[in-house]
Amino acid sequence: MAKQSHATWGGRFSAGPAKLMLQFSESVSFDRRLAPFDIAGSQAHAAMLARVGLISAREHAEIHAGLERILAAIHAGRFTWDTALEDVHMNIEQALTKRVPAAARLHTARSRNDQVATDMRLFLKHACGVLGEKIRGTQRALLAVAARDGAVPIPGYTHLQRAQPVPLAHHLLAWMEMLGRDVARFAAVADHVNWCPLGSGALAGTTLPIDREFTARLLGFVDARGKPRVTPNSMDAVADRDGYVEFAAACALFGGHVSRLAEDLILWSSTEFGFVSLPDAFCTGSSLMPQKKNPDSCELLRGKAARLQGNLQTLLTLTKGLPLTYNRDLQEDKPPVFDSFDQVALCADVLAGTLAGLTVNRARCETAAGDPALLATDLADYLVERGVPFRKAHHAVGAVVKLAERNQVRLDRLPTAEVRKIHPAFGSDWQQVFDLKRAMARRRGTGMPGPVQIRRQLARWRKALQA
Repeated sequence: MAKQSHATWGGRFSAGPAKLMLQFSESVSFDRRLAPFDIAGSQAHAAMLARVGLISAREHAEIHAGLERILAAIHAGRFTWDTALEDVHMNIEQALTKRVPAAARLHTARSRNDQVATDMRLFLKHACGVLGEKIRGTQRALLAVAARDGAVPIPGYTHLQRAQPVPLAHHLLAWMEMLGRDVARFAAVADHVNWCPLGSGALAGTTLPIDREFTARLLGFVDARGKPRVTPNSMDAVADRDGYVEFAAACALFGGHVSRLAEDLILWSSTEFGFVSLPDAFCTGSSLMPQKKNPDSCELLRGKAARLQGNLQTLLTLTKGLPLTYNRDLQEDKPPVFDSFDQVALCADVLAGTLAGLTVNRARCETAAGDPALLATDLADYLVERGVPFRKAHHAVGAVVKLAERNQVRLDRLPTAEVRKIHPAFGSDWQQVFDLKRAMARRRGTGMPGPVQIRRQLARWRKALQA
């Protein structure tokens, strides 16, 4: 009988791998976080093997109990991980086999290929749920600011130039929409990976009489009606990494949204803007300049966005040229997925904390939004309502703005007689356009920043977040 050189696949080999190769190829240093999902998959697989008669009820009970003990040891930090056993799967299986002789039958009708595919799909479903709830926590912090200070007017910007006034709530609700899409995106990823690959084997299934649908039900791979979902092609099941890429893409998009949000907060908290003050607990000072208060949480949120985009790029590059089915390259698919999960969870919590301590400088905001030039478009609308074609109205208002700049006066302080020289459609009431409350109240349409619409949107988000 040939000497076994490795605990799991050594029958073909006369010698074990070099120490350097073991160091190079091990993945247990990062994939051990899959242990709870790996154990759940093994327990479901054992239950299925017992159901179809490939193991006895006693063997199933022993395997299940043994796996429970290993899970408890892992949670307690008492489990010893061995890099010589390569990965989380073999570490758990070898530990189980030492305690439960029947565990030698556990790997019947499965491969590490479909095993890891199952573990990762379970992880991704879990991760999407966790991140969705964390992002909702960020939204709740946003909603609190919008409810408290939302009526404060601020300038809206295009090209980083003052454009039109909006209530602060409207700007914050724009962030809410972005984060809402992130929550929906993670839910979609969870649905996409909600197909059980266990039973696909290495790539061609098995000749043994397994029940994949039974396993899928046990592991929660079911649709809204409780019908089991199993992957329809065994080769695709073990080669597919779409869910990993979609998850990393959802993380990267969240990072992009958070980065843009953070950039606004950085600008608003600067001396030049002074719209808000960030909480001391999420800022730092300078080692040289005593007066500094740096918006570190927001700057790091911008930086994390680049990291999340890098993880996505890693996965896209990793998978772009691989032939079917499994290739060892795919071992490298887990670190970027795990890192994206960890960073998004952290970013959501940090952003929520930053927003919770945000202070709005009402006076600075009102002063900035009080510039009548921000309502120049409303003045063009005033002319349109008097029958002037918009292009001509736009040109006329541009001339009025130029006149105010030349005379170095506010737009609403120009003499009516001078304004009427530019266009006769300007009536004696033209200056009423610059009443900010009136201007906001007239924005009644869906999606606009008028008070009626703002109240509706706040109510919608309160209901959605159950806040």
